Order: sequence, then C-alpha cells, then structure tokens
Amino acid sequence: MQVKDTPEEWRVTATTTPFTGKKTSVRTDDVEMPGGTVARRDYQVHPGSVAVLALDERDRVLVLRQYRHPVRHKLWEIPAGLLDVPGENPLRAAERELYEEAYVKAEDWRVLADVYTTPGGSDEAVRIFLARGVSEAEGERFEVSDEEADMELARVPLTDLVRGVLAGELHNNCLVVGVLSLVAARAGEGLDALRPADAPWPARPFEA
Repeated sequence: MQVKDTPEEWRVTATTTPFTGKKTSVRTDDVEMPGGTVARRDYQVHPGSVAVLALDERDRVLVLRQYRHPVRHKLWEIPAGLLDVPGENPLRAAERELYEEAYVKAEDWRVLADVYTTPGGSDEAVRIFLARGVSEAEGERFEVSDEEADMELARVPLTDLVRGVLAGELHNNCLVVGVLSLVAARAGEGLDALRPADAPWPARPFEA
C-alpha cells in the first residue's frame, strides 16, 4: 500500500458564503456523503501561505515572537505570510516575507514540507521552505504595524527548538512542522535531497 494523499471531491449540492473578510471568507457547503445523506460543512476559504525556516551558519533558526489574538498567546514562530495574489510564486512570496519580517535574505532555498494546517475547518495550504546562507538584506527596512510592531526577533539553536516542541512549550504549526522536518531530513537522505524551491505545489498552483 502506498501511503500518499490523493485528490478527491465529493458532490456539493448547495453552497453559500455567509461571511467575506479582507483576506479570507467562510463557506458553507452541503456535501453528499457515502450512502446518499447530505451533511453541512462550514470552513474558512484561505488564499494559502508560505513560511521560512531560515538556518544560519551556527545552526540557529531565525524566529519571531508575535501576539496571536485568537489563542491569547505570544507565540514563537518562523517568518510567514499570505499568498497575496492568486497564482503567486511561493518562493517569491517567501523571499518577501523573510525580508519584511526579519530583514534577511538567503542564498539557498529548498522545500521542507507542504501542509494543510487545519483540513477539517479550513482549506489553508502552507509551503514551508528551508533557507540557508542567510545574511542581512539590502535596502530600506519594511514599515511594520499592528501586531508586527511588537514583534521580537531572535536566533535560537535548532536543538533548543526541538526540545521546546517536544516539551509542549512551542505551538506554532509552521515552526513545529519546519523544525521536525529539518531534523528528519538530516537523519534521512540529507538536506540536499530536499525538493527544489520551485517544486510543483498542486494545492496552490503557481507560475514560474
């Protein structure tokens, strides 16, 4: 048996959009279940996101501490952001987010993991990149506002982040997946065997 996610779409008999926000919306679908019954499913419609695990020459990960109101926590996270334009190249978006949130650029980019963050309640898809060869960016710093104006920036040893994840002290989805994926990749075929930065992403198709 091959363990691999596969696309499938059950019949939708009716759909509405009861809420439309600035970046996301809520959709209600009536979905035909096996056996012919129809069940109502509410979920967030999301443009998709990218996240960057930036690793420096001392094996430290660039992380940000940011307030997240829905969970009433300040969370340590890796740089991340929305795909602002349909069909946007995820690598370009990741480079932008790394510059805007951390004023950093990177020479080597790979795909660490592609995830659906909460597939029972949202269609959000995230591509998590590994960025190496990091250095200070050039040009003017990006003007931040709202929660981002209170962000803290740090470089934390990878081993400390692994310990924090397994101890239940770090909870951000992209940080957890990125850190553990990096450790798994090193223990397996190595980082150079990771997918290239422009690898296809069926969840959010893009132009080169």
